[in-house]
Amino acid sequence: MSAGAMTSPDAVVRELFQALDALDVARIEGLFTDDIQGVDELSGGWRRGRGAVHDYLESVVSAGIADLRSELSDFVAAEWDDTAVVTCVLDQSYSIAGEDQRIHAPTSVVLRRADGAWRCALLHSVPLAEPEE
Repeated sequence: MSAGAMTSPDAVVRELFQALDALDVARIEGLFTDDIQGVDELSGGWRRGRGAVHDYLESVVSAGIADLRSELSDFVAAEWDDTAVVTCVLDQSYSIAGEDQRIHAPTSVVLRRADGAWRCALLHSVPLAEPEE
């Protein structure tokens, strides 16, 4: 992990999405707390703990996702002692089974500082339905 990711919550979140775009599961998991929690947008439920989140990430990678590109906007970070929250809007494009996909998702990441490094403790990103015209 880069020095910036160790000292800045926003750098951790940016690195998280860079690692996701590269489909680098080990790099992604290196940014997590042991008790990481995240939304599983496929089932509409939660994944809790490293094992459950790892299984989810592996299922995404093994589904044949390709050309993943994440863009973050409306990025705001706030820190309180050893806790931080980053909110942003995620616009993501990817290909799966040869079909192009796009999502737009308000996203929240809660981080906790331990041993001088910020780690993601909660990932909450749920795509919104496309507005009807």
